[in-house]
Amino acid sequence: MSGENLTVNSYIKHHLTNLTYGKLPAGHERIDENGATYVLQQDTWTMAHGGEESAAMGFNAIHVDSMAWSIGLGLIFCLLFRSVAKKATSGVPSGIVNFVEMIVEFVDNNVRDTFHGRNPIVAPLALTVFVWVFLMNLMDLLPVDLVPELLVLLGVPYQKIVPSTDPNITMGMAVAIFFMMLYYNIKVKGFGFVKELTMNPFNHPLFIPVNLFMEVVGFLAKPFSLGLRLFGNMYAGEMIFILIAALFGAGVMWMIPAGLMQMGWALFHILVIILQAFIFMVLTVVYLSMAHEDH
Repeated sequence: MSGENLTVNSYIKHHLTNLTYGKLPAGHERIDENGATYVLQQDTWTMAHGGEESAAMGFNAIHVDSMAWSIGLGLIFCLLFRSVAKKATSGVPSGIVNFVEMIVEFVDNNVRDTFHGRNPIVAPLALTVFVWVFLMNLMDLLPVDLVPELLVLLGVPYQKIVPSTDPNITMGMAVAIFFMMLYYNIKVKGFGFVKELTMNPFNHPLFIPVNLFMEVVGFLAKPFSLGLRLFGNMYAGEMIFILIAALFGAGVMWMIPAGLMQMGWALFHILVIILQAFIFMVLTVVYLSMAHEDH
C-alpha cells in the first residue's frame, strides 16, 4: 500500500512540476546522470531537476513551459483573428468568420454595458483578455498525460501545458491590469484620486488615516483577487483531472469508471473554462471603468 501511495504521490507531484530554468546557488548539491552527487562551486544558471531545485532557485527562475504555452497561444489568437479580419467582407459571414464575429460582438456588447468612459483600447483589451484566457484554460481539456509523455520522449522531463494553473501567469496579467488602473486613475482624476483615497468613506479630515488604509487595501485587493480567482479555479480543475487519471493505475476494474468520470468532469469543466475567462474580462472592464469615473 505504501509503495502504491508513493507511486500515486510521485505521479501527482510530477504533473504539478514546471519546467524551470533559473540560477542555483553555490553549494547546492546535485545528482548527475550517473547518480553521483556533486556540489556546485558557483552560482549556475541551469534547468531544474525537479521541484526541490525549482524551490532552491527562488525568484531567479522562469517557468519555461508556462511562458512558452502562454506566448504561443497568444500568437495563435493574434494570427487567427488577423486572418479572419482579412477575410471579412460586407456580405453574410460564414464558418470561422461568423464565429469570430460573434465573439467580437459579444465582447463589444459587454464593454458597452459595463464601461462608461471613453477609451479606444478598452474593447480590444477586453477581447484579448477573454480569448487569451479562454485558450489557456482550454488546454486543460487535453488528456493530462498526452503532451507531457510525448515531450518526455524528446527529453523534456516536466511539462505543464495549462498556463492559467500557474500563479505567475495569472498574477502577471492581474498586475498589468493593476498598473493600467493606477495609470488611468491618475490621468483621469488627477489630485481627485488622492482625495478619493483619503476622504472616502468618511468625509472628515480626522478619518484620513482610516480612509487611506481602507481604500489602499481595497485597491490592492483587486489585482490579487483577479489573479488568484483564475488560478485557484483552474488549478483545482487540473488537480481533479490528475486524480481521476491516477485511477487508471489502480487496476482494470477502475478503467471504465475513471473514463466516465473524466468525460463527466470534462463536460462540466467546459463551463468553468468559459466562465473564468468571462469573469476575468468583465472584472478587467469594471476596474478600468471605475478608474475613469471622475465624480
